[in-house]
Amino acid sequence: MGTFTEHSAEEQPLSYRFPKEERLRSKKLIEQLFREGSSFNSYPLRFVALQVPGSAELPVQVLVSVSKRSFKKAVDRNRIKRQMREAYRLHKHTLSKANPEGGTWCIGILYIGKEKSPFNVISKKLNLGLERLLTK
Repeated sequence: MGTFTEHSAEEQPLSYRFPKEERLRSKKLIEQLFREGSSFNSYPLRFVALQVPGSAELPVQVLVSVSKRSFKKAVDRNRIKRQMREAYRLHKHTLSKANPEGGTWCIGILYIGKEKSPFNVISKKLNLGLERLLTK
């Protein structure tokens, strides 16, 4: 028989969920992100990040996008977006210590490649990009 261990209030287990609240949906914030945010590439991904001061009820909000120009078929775009969301979901715990002074990090992850990449490449590049965000 296995033993049951309880987690204290300070020691929360890692949550691998990606709820709707963590998705960047506000038009105002999206416009501000692309107007004022800093960006860098980790091919085939492009990261755009902006720290918005204010209440930190949500420390990180993420936007995932794939160009219709590069991938004409919605099936291809949706598959890449699904892979990017899954990779983010698995690696988002690296951002948990990124917000010591409050506010919200708005992050846009754009797929800029012209060909479909396998999940392991997307996952590795997304993890490298998130770690680079921490060093900025």
